[in-house]
Amino acid sequence: MKKIVQTDKAPAPVGPYNQAIIHNGTLYASGQIAINPENGSLITSDIEAETHQVMKNIGAILEEAGLSYEDIIKCSIFVSDINNYGRINDVYASYFDEATAPARELVEVANLPKLVNVEISVIAAFD
Repeated sequence: MKKIVQTDKAPAPVGPYNQAIIHNGTLYASGQIAINPENGSLITSDIEAETHQVMKNIGAILEEAGLSYEDIIKCSIFVSDINNYGRINDVYASYFDEATAPARELVEVANLPKLVNVEISVIAAFD
């Protein structure tokens, strides 16, 4: 049986999906973009601020489920410009211990929702 995870501390879904689903001890979080959940504004002033907002949104979903960044086992990162890789990676790295960081990929795509620069989805596991 699956459990829906929903929090007002992360952006509400804008389509027929949920923020996250828990099934068999694993959380599958939908891709997050840099929407400020307090006012719905997009944070795109610079790639660092945008990436931090994405990670905060992920953190809010994890917290609602009783998890933390340490519980993430896989991240998928989608970027509109691979030239931002280093700047995104610097922010991303600040949320993890390098020795126990999750598996991940980072790929450039043609477009992202609302024409943002970065979207991240995660899979996390309960012990």
